[in-house]
Amino acid sequence: MFEVLMFDGGIYRSDELLELIEDVGGVVIQKTRSSQLLNLTMSIPEEDKAAIAELCKEIGGEIKTVPLAGTEIAVVGPTLGRHHMPHPICDIAENLRRMGAITVVMGLARGRGKLTSQINLEEKLIIDEYDAAIFSLGNFKTCIEAKTDLFSDIRVPVVLVCGPKPEGIDDKCSAIVYGVGRKVSRMRTAPERDKLDDITDRVAKILEEKKRFLDEDPLFIHPAEVKKLLEEYEPVDMCLRPAPVVLHLDGLRVKIGYEEHHRNIEDMEIYGRKVGEICKVTPSKINDSSIIIKVKTRSEVRQEDLKKAGANGP
Repeated sequence: MFEVLMFDGGIYRSDELLELIEDVGGVVIQKTRSSQLLNLTMSIPEEDKAAIAELCKEIGGEIKTVPLAGTEIAVVGPTLGRHHMPHPICDIAENLRRMGAITVVMGLARGRGKLTSQINLEEKLIIDEYDAAIFSLGNFKTCIEAKTDLFSDIRVPVVLVCGPKPEGIDDKCSAIVYGVGRKVSRMRTAPERDKLDDITDRVAKILEEKKRFLDEDPLFIHPAEVKKLLEEYEPVDMCLRPAPVVLHLDGLRVKIGYEEHHRNIEDMEIYGRKVGEICKVTPSKINDSSIIIKVKTRSEVRQEDLKKAGANGP
């Protein structure tokens, strides 16, 4: 069994930590450096946790378990205006990041008003690129209940966060956390921090169920292995965007242009297979800014192999 941990410390002797992770057969999921500080998310064999923890303590850092590592989550508000994008949305996103997730904050183009709020197809497709989505909808019960169309057709798991408890919409989303409405100050008190932890726990539980569903028909290759291959590709290595390769539960996002690079990526080889044979490589719906790679399941690859064998047979 592998365990996902996060190291938080300085860059002092961090090369020793990276070497140890490689020696025990682990994988670096995410590495973020800011000046002299280093935040490192890793997946390591459970039996080697003590050795990793000892080295982290020796070099002046600390480690913690992060259940949301290897996921990318969208936190969505009705609009980007100050009326709809208050402090709780940023606090929710930050709390998810502390548990290992990569988060983005989004606002809809036409989310204003109970009767006029809308979400278009492009926005839905963008949200569907993430592992999960959190919708924050404010303080008015009737308004929340009227806005279920904003997320009813989203394919990824949706957690609704709102002020009052809505009624009759339990089947429209994966979970509802109420008691977090709009407010103009940070969520600093103990009850508010507990509510943030509740949201994170709900998301973690939903994504754990998604992992179990994926285990029923396992991916042909772990996304982290594709990530490791892509990090050797020069345009990715030279990319100045934060976290140029982001892991998903069933694939990854690569923050380079699709038209220019997708053929090179599809032709890369891993374990004797081309990436294009074992993964679906598509452009992100956010312009041409990123590439979305979905790893095929073992049954999908097997079925495609059988089709090719039949087509090439006598």
